[in-house]
Amino acid sequence: MSDPVISEMDAGDDLARRKKRTARQMVGVALLMGALAWASVPFYNWFCSVTGFGGTPLVAEQAPDEVLDQTVTVRFDASLERGMPWKFRPEVREITAKIGEPMLAYYVAHNPTSRPVAGSASFNVAPFEAGGFFTKIDCFCFELQVLQPGETVRMPVTFFIDPEMVDDRDAKFVKHITLSYTFHVTELPEEQAALVISSPQDDL
Repeated sequence: MSDPVISEMDAGDDLARRKKRTARQMVGVALLMGALAWASVPFYNWFCSVTGFGGTPLVAEQAPDEVLDQTVTVRFDASLERGMPWKFRPEVREITAKIGEPMLAYYVAHNPTSRPVAGSASFNVAPFEAGGFFTKIDCFCFELQVLQPGETVRMPVTFFIDPEMVDDRDAKFVKHITLSYTFHVTELPEEQAALVISSPQDDL
């Protein structure tokens, strides 16, 4: 017959081991969730840029050899994040693009303040069905933009509409595409930020 005192001690040890194991599992789950949350934004951005999901344009090094007689009207939209002091607009509101043909458009940005301002552009294509076929070759949105006090710049974007769009079940009916950019205030690069600190100026 087993000693009841020893049995109680064994049961207590087993309970303590289960609690420790549960605690370790909970910590592991918390760490995993934190890692997933940290990685979700860059992963989502990467996923969208590769697939065109959510109206995110794709990127290519060059346009295809095939140019179709079919055309699409491409409209350009510009907006600013709240607090961004720039003035920002498309140079033209819309163009007619042959499907497969490389096209060049410009946006214009102006910094009316007395200090340098850095900005980064987010972008989107509507309708979403066209996102996987609207492809950029080069774009000002690929890099941080810094405008000096009073500076105005023309910023190019080169793109094409993938000919495969005409065979897509949903996208083949798209006749109008809107390319939208929103500029967000971004921290200045360290060297320029140091110059601003050393010689502070107030906005006009």
